[in-house]
Amino acid sequence: MKLESLKHKPALCLLPLLILPLCHAQGDGSDIDKLKAKLDEQQRQIDSLRQKLDGQAARPTDKPQADAADSSPLQIKIGDTTIIPIGFMDLTAEWKDKNAGGSIGTSFGSIPYNNAATAKLSEFRFSPQNSRIGFRVDGAWNGISFLGYNEFDFLGTSGTNNLSVTNGAFVPRLRLFWLDLRKGQWEFLAGQSWSMLTPNRKGISALPSDLFYSQVTDVNYVAGLTWTRQPGMRVLYHPSKEVTFGFSVENPDAYMGGSGGGSSIVLPSALSGLAGSQLDNASNVQTTPNLHPDLIAKLAFDPTSRVHFEIAGIERTFKLWNTTTGTPTSGKYFTKVGAGGSINGNFEVVKNLRLITNNYWSDGGGRYLFGQAPDLVVRADGSVSPIHSGGMVHGFEATVGKFLLYAYYGGIYIGRDVAIDANGTSLVGYGYRGSANSQNRVIQELTFGFNENIFKSPKLGAVNLMGQYEYAMRDPWYVATNAPKATHDNTLYFNVRYTLPGGAPSAK
Repeated sequence: MKLESLKHKPALCLLPLLILPLCHAQGDGSDIDKLKAKLDEQQRQIDSLRQKLDGQAARPTDKPQADAADSSPLQIKIGDTTIIPIGFMDLTAEWKDKNAGGSIGTSFGSIPYNNAATAKLSEFRFSPQNSRIGFRVDGAWNGISFLGYNEFDFLGTSGTNNLSVTNGAFVPRLRLFWLDLRKGQWEFLAGQSWSMLTPNRKGISALPSDLFYSQVTDVNYVAGLTWTRQPGMRVLYHPSKEVTFGFSVENPDAYMGGSGGGSSIVLPSALSGLAGSQLDNASNVQTTPNLHPDLIAKLAFDPTSRVHFEIAGIERTFKLWNTTTGTPTSGKYFTKVGAGGSINGNFEVVKNLRLITNNYWSDGGGRYLFGQAPDLVVRADGSVSPIHSGGMVHGFEATVGKFLLYAYYGGIYIGRDVAIDANGTSLVGYGYRGSANSQNRVIQELTFGFNENIFKSPKLGAVNLMGQYEYAMRDPWYVATNAPKATHDNTLYFNVRYTLPGGAPSAK
């Protein structure tokens, strides 16, 4: 009898198997024992047939159930904790019409002037340096939800000189490494994250997807954007789903200029030794002294998924020790408070079209404009004067089919702050008559681009093609006779990106 036919026959079809032995049974005990043994053997055969039938019925549904699972193949589940590898592979092609040097990022403050030798040649390069790798850990313990986040790229400073000759050994660089804990209405974060002064797209979340640092391919983003990534701690309070208040203490740095193409101040001649010792001139790594952390507060409103609005403020304190007023042990302290604030928002005015506005103004907060503005100048007596500086980014982002389209205008203004040296005649500081044309007054950028989704699968990942055009310009405070009054640069980016599959686990 075939198994398929047994599956649909009533139990009575098995009665002959039971009755047949009875026809040959005798009355003595030995025959009854033999009959019982035969019945037991036949029962085992029936049970075996039933197991095979059950297996045949279950197998056709096993594969569809596995295919329907929505978990990522890269997720690792350990108890109530989920570990997810994150990252993407980028291959970036970059072309500039001037040989500005540096990496694939734009040095906004040092675009070559047309009369410079570096402006006579264009530049082109391929680079994988914007590729990223890391992981996130989600879980809960004793009523506390926790999220750990780690991210590296390969834009670190290399100690080798043959990167383009025989060995593209680009150096990993720590971008993010933080832990976030939340219970009820309270949230606490510690580690290296995007500064809380960085504009958000949603709440005051530290996750990259919830921040606004534009959609551009340029790894230095947009001129005028307020951002940095640095260590610190923050406390958030969520009185409702629509409102979040945050307070953070973040790594301080008294910055005199010189990073990322940004222009530097000129110190009084007797105080030139402050560069790199008490003031950061981008030549040292966290060796300059600071009085206390930068203090940042932010209030964010998200009344609907289509509206985000926020206001933020920052307080900084600069303190110097002037040894020229006496012996090294009988000098004089000078302390000055700097501050700044921002008003930011993004609004979905119609479906799939968002308008972006970010606005920042400061008195001593230039470091947060990608280091394009110094924080302060120093007078001849050693006293501190914070420099006025501000930035803005306005634009739109639109989704059309498989394309994300964007366009932004960004700008930075750096105020003039002039002091007289101890000789009573020489000018020092920033933006004075006769200052170098590297001391910028205005830096501007107009950029637009696209991000096309070629392929996307929760199991296999995603492939995207990205393109960007960028027009950047800068104007100095002082223009010497017969010198160029301004300069500009045209840049094209084309990028191929493969993103790892998977996503965050569903919130509980």
